[in-house]
Amino acid sequence: MTVLEAIKLRRSVRAYSPRPIPDDLMQRMRDALRYAPSACNIQPWQFVFVTDPTPRRDLARTAKEQMWMADAPVTIVACGYPKLAYPRMGGRHSSLDIDIAIALDHLTLAAVAEGLGTCWIGAFSEADAKAILHVPEDVRVVAMMPLGYPASDGLIHPVTEAQRKPEVEVFVLERFQS
Repeated sequence: MTVLEAIKLRRSVRAYSPRPIPDDLMQRMRDALRYAPSACNIQPWQFVFVTDPTPRRDLARTAKEQMWMADAPVTIVACGYPKLAYPRMGGRHSSLDIDIAIALDHLTLAAVAEGLGTCWIGAFSEADAKAILHVPEDVRVVAMMPLGYPASDGLIHPVTEAQRKPEVEVFVLERFQS
């Protein structure tokens, strides 16, 4: 599968099979995160792989009761170290959220290439997630992502042209026109 094919196949999966993920495949998912780039290669992150059903359910509750998350055999919780991240990316803000987003996006593409599904979870109580996982006060929980086999192979279909805006609405050549 090419990278572009993986991009076109990637979907937010909200129904998971209880099928366990083999260890060698989990290692490839960890590698997808670990090899992601970050500003100045600081890598200001840690990823908590939650496989125990009880904390997975608790995390789903913190995410506005999205209990389907707990059906995935793994929930990955992306944590970042604000004091370590590049502080003034573009002269404006910390690189932390973008660094973690890049790493998680690498994971989403590696997952789809291996037949796994993921879903970005940004709506959750950070304080509650931190309490469940004993995350230190100076560490941020930036996002969560269930990982597992989709409940049905029919859930993942390539993006079609009809689902995307036309190129003329997406791209600008050289500069915006006055």
